[in-house]
Amino acid sequence: MHPRFTRILTRQGPAQRPSFDGRDSLPWLFLSRLLLVLVLLLVLSFADTASWLPQVADPWHARRLLLIQTALILLSGPMMLAGWPRRDQQVQLAVYLDIGFSILLIHLSGGIAAGFGLLPVVAVIWGAILLEGRQSLLFAALASLGVISQQFYADLYQDSVHGSYLEAGLLGLVYFSVAALAHLLSQRLHATERLAALRQLDIADLSKLNEYVIQQLSTGVLVIDGERRIRLLNAAAQRLLNDPRAQRGVELKQVAPALFDWFARSLAGGPGYGLSLRLNQRDLRPALQLLGVNRPHGALIYLHDEQELLRQAQEVNLASLGRLSASIAHNIRNPLSAVTHASQLLAESPQLGAEDQKLLDIIRRNASRLDEIVNSVLELSHRHRAELSRIALDRWLEEACDEYRDQHQLTPQELSLGLPKPACWVESDPRHLRQIFNNLCDNARTHGKDRQGRCRMHWTLEQDPDAKTVEMRLCDRGPGIRADQRETIFEPFFTTAASGTGLGLYAAQALAEAIGARLEYSDGPQGGSCFSLIFEG
Repeated sequence: MHPRFTRILTRQGPAQRPSFDGRDSLPWLFLSRLLLVLVLLLVLSFADTASWLPQVADPWHARRLLLIQTALILLSGPMMLAGWPRRDQQVQLAVYLDIGFSILLIHLSGGIAAGFGLLPVVAVIWGAILLEGRQSLLFAALASLGVISQQFYADLYQDSVHGSYLEAGLLGLVYFSVAALAHLLSQRLHATERLAALRQLDIADLSKLNEYVIQQLSTGVLVIDGERRIRLLNAAAQRLLNDPRAQRGVELKQVAPALFDWFARSLAGGPGYGLSLRLNQRDLRPALQLLGVNRPHGALIYLHDEQELLRQAQEVNLASLGRLSASIAHNIRNPLSAVTHASQLLAESPQLGAEDQKLLDIIRRNASRLDEIVNSVLELSHRHRAELSRIALDRWLEEACDEYRDQHQLTPQELSLGLPKPACWVESDPRHLRQIFNNLCDNARTHGKDRQGRCRMHWTLEQDPDAKTVEMRLCDRGPGIRADQRETIFEPFFTTAASGTGLGLYAAQALAEAIGARLEYSDGPQGGSCFSLIFEG
C-alpha cells in the first residue's frame, strides 16, 4: 500500500469492526419471554371455562407461579439497560429461570401429559442461539432431568399419574435435538455475521481508498444527483470552482451557473457539449458521464483544466526536447569555449582598431550569452531528484536573504523580509528551494526595478492553518507583467530582456513541482509583480 495512504488510514483510523456480543438481542429475549408468560396467563385464565384449552390440576397456584415469573422478567429489564451483569450471565440466568418455571408449571398442571411439556424448548432454543459453545447441551440436559424428575415424583406421590417415562424420554430427546440443531444454526449465523462484518470492513477500507484516489486526481471530479445538487467533489474540483460554497448538498447552479448551463445543454444534446468552458479565469474542458437513464440517477462531471493539459503535453515534448538540447548544448560548449578564448587573445592585439574592437565586443557579449544558455540547459537536464526533508522555512528564508545580500551587495531596503511569529515547517529539498529563491530574486533584480531604477524586493511568509498551506511570496516595485504575457512567463526561453535566457522562471516552476509546491504569479498590492511559492499539507 502507498505509504501516504497508510498514513491517512492511520490518522483516520480503520473502519470499525462490528461487535459480536449480541447485546442487541437482549431486548428481543426480554420481549419474547414476557409475551410467552402473558399468553400462558391468558390461557390459564380461561382454562376452567374452555374445554378446548389444556386442563390444569392446580390453576390457582399455576397463575401465581406465572405472576412471579412475570415480575422477575420485568425486573430483568432495568438490569438489561444498566448492562449488569454481563450479557452472557443475563442470558444464562434467563434460561435457567425459564427452564425452572416451565418444570414447575408442568408439575402444577398435572404432569407432562397436560400439554406443557414443550415449554422448556423455547428456553433451550434461546440459550443455544445466544450463547456459543456447548451450553445448549447443558440446558437440554437440565430440561430433560426436570421432566424425568417430575415423572418420578408423580409415580411416587400422585394417585393419578399423567404421562409415562416413555413420554418423558421422548421429550428429553426433543430437547437435545432442538439444542443441537439450534446450536448448529447459531454457529452458521455467527459465521455468516463475521463474514459480513469482514466484507463490510473491506468495503469501508476500499471506500476510503477510492476517496483518497479521487481526492488525489489532478482532474476535477464532480458528482451531482437528480436534484442537481453536489454529492461529491474532490480537491481539484474545489480548486477549479474556486467558491467556498462548493460543498456537498449545495445546488450546482448556485456555485457555477456557467457549468450548470453547460450541463443542461449537454443533457439536451445542444451546442456546447464537448467544448471549452470559461470559469474563474480558467479554460476548462468538462466531460459528462450519466449515472443512469433517469433523472434521479444523477451524473458525473469531469473538469479538465486546459492549461494543465497543455502543460502535460508540453512536459512530454520538453522531455524529449531537453535531451536533445542537452546533447546539442554539450556539443556547442567546446567550440564556444574556443571562440571565447580566441576573442580574448584577439583583444590583446595592439593592431586592433576601434571599429574592430567594437565588433569584438559584440562577439564576446553574444558568446557570453550563449554560454549562459548552454549552462542553463545543461543544469536543467542534469537536475537532481528531489530529496525532501523537514525545514524551518522562516529561519531558512532569513539565512537565504542574508546570503543573497552579501553576494550581490544589496542593502536591507533593496531586499527586505517579513516573517510571521510562529515557526513555519515544510517538507522540501533545500537545494531545489535555494535554486528557486535565486531564480526569483535574479528575475526581480533584473525586471522589478522602479522608475528611478532602484531595486525593491520584499519576501513574506504566510501560514494558513485552515487551508493547511504555507506561502512564500516575493514582491517587487517594477512595472509588472502585461496581461497578454502572463500565461507565457513560465514557458521556456520566454524573456523580455535582450540579455535574458528565458529559463529562470521555467526552471523555478519545474523545481517547485519537483518538491510538491506551486509557483503562481499575481499583481503586487502596490504595483509590480508577486511570485508565490505555495506548499500544501
